[in-house]
Amino acid sequence: MTMNVTNHRVPEQGVSRAAGVDDPASSQRSEPDAAPALPTATKPGAIRRIVSTRAFIAVRSFAAFLALWYLLAAWVGNPIQLPSPLRVAAALISLGADGELFDHALISTTRLAISLVVAVLLAVPLGFFMGLSPKANAYLDPVVELLRPISGIAWIPLGLFIFGVGDVLPVFIMVYVAFFPLLLNTIAGVRHVDGKLVNAARTMGVGRRAMLRHVIVPAALPTVMVGFRLAFAGAWAAIIAAELIGSPSGLGFAIEWYRQLLMTPKVYGFIVVIGIVGYLCDLALRALQRWLTPWAEGMELA
Repeated sequence: MTMNVTNHRVPEQGVSRAAGVDDPASSQRSEPDAAPALPTATKPGAIRRIVSTRAFIAVRSFAAFLALWYLLAAWVGNPIQLPSPLRVAAALISLGADGELFDHALISTTRLAISLVVAVLLAVPLGFFMGLSPKANAYLDPVVELLRPISGIAWIPLGLFIFGVGDVLPVFIMVYVAFFPLLLNTIAGVRHVDGKLVNAARTMGVGRRAMLRHVIVPAALPTVMVGFRLAFAGAWAAIIAAELIGSPSGLGFAIEWYRQLLMTPKVYGFIVVIGIVGYLCDLALRALQRWLTPWAEGMELA
C-alpha cells in the first residue's frame, strides 16, 4: 500500500506544477534560494568614473594648491608677507559682507566687457578685410607688426596724460591688448579656409556675399574664437595693471589700496577673486566656443 500511495502522489505534484498551481511548500523552499540583487557590485566602477571626471581632478588640484599654500604660509610665519588661506578666506567673507568685493568686481568686469566688444568691432572686420585682400594686407601688415610688440602697459603713462584717471584709460589699454590676438587669428582663419569649399561654392554659382556669409565666416569662426579667448586672457591681465595706476575703482585699485594699508589678507583676497573671475569667464568662453563651432572640436584651446 505504501508503494501505491507514493506512486499516486508524485504525478499529482507534477500536474500541479505544470498547471501553474502554487504549492505553498515549494514556494517556501524556493524563497531562500532567490539571492537579492547586490547594488554594491557597481559601486567600484561608479567611484572610478567619478574620480576620473574633470571636475574631481580640478577639485584635487585646488586642494593640493591650498595645502601647499598653507604649509608655505606656516613656514614663512609672517601674515603680512604671506597670510594663510584661512586668513584670506576670512578677509573675503568680510569684503563680501560689506559689498565692496562685488562692487569692484562688477566695475572691472563691466570694463572688460566693453573693451572686448570694442575690440571685436575693430579687429574682426579688419581681419576679414586683410585676409581677403592681399593688397590691403601688404599695406597694413607693417603697421600691425610695428605696434603689436609694444606692451599695453607701456601706453599707461601716455594714456594718463591723454585720458587722465578714470574709466577710459583701463578700457583703452584692454582694447589695445585684445585687438592684436583677434586680428591675427581672424586673418589666419580667413587664409586657411579650405579651397575645396570655396571652389564648390563657386561651381554652384554662389555670389560674393553669400560666399562670405555661408562659407568663409563659418570656416574661419573656430580660429576667430581661439583669438577671442586669447584676447580675453590678455585684456583681463592688462586691466589689473591699468587699474593699479589709472583708475579710482576696480579690482586693481583695491589691490593697491589695501597694499598701502598693509592689509595683506585683503590684497590676496582680491587676487584670488581675479583668478576665480578669469577662470569662470574662460569656462563660459569654452562653452560658447563649443556652441558656436560644434564642428571644430580640435580647434579648442587646452
